[in-house]
Amino acid sequence: MRCPFCGNPDTKVIDSRPTEEGQAIRRRRECERCGKRFTTYEKVEEIILMVVKKDGRREAFDRNKVMNGIIRACEKRPVPMADIEKIVFEIERGLNNMMEKEMESTIIGEYVMEHLKEIDDVAYVRFASVYRQFTDAESFRHEIEKLLKNGRKNGIKKNKGGVVRHED
Repeated sequence: MRCPFCGNPDTKVIDSRPTEEGQAIRRRRECERCGKRFTTYEKVEEIILMVVKKDGRREAFDRNKVMNGIIRACEKRPVPMADIEKIVFEIERGLNNMMEKEMESTIIGEYVMEHLKEIDDVAYVRFASVYRQFTDAESFRHEIEKLLKNGRKNGIKKNKGGVVRHED
């Protein structure tokens, strides 16, 4: 780190400690040439993900929109809030790991459906019906047939321990 007083490129770290609840590191430094001390902060650079909507508009990714969509799909279903929060976290982490600056909303919707399919068939079909804009009963029937074809049966789920249980 270059000294802000004399421009010397050689400085040494005297003290280092986490700040901002562990999201940054505060470093106290000393210039080896002029002896002056200064403070620097190190934190992860956050990339703002822009979502490209179906109509071409762009808006910043909002995890609350994803959360609210999943909550609506899981309404009156036996899906714990912890599972919903985990899905949102995994989707957000996956998107950040892609290191893309823009992502189509359709890709995000597909990720949500993949996760919902694993935890609750009814929530999955609800989300899919809005996301894919089902217009008639035939669209619902087709989606349910795909679920059944893939070996899934409505009401049969694996819990966290992998044990199969029936929901009535």
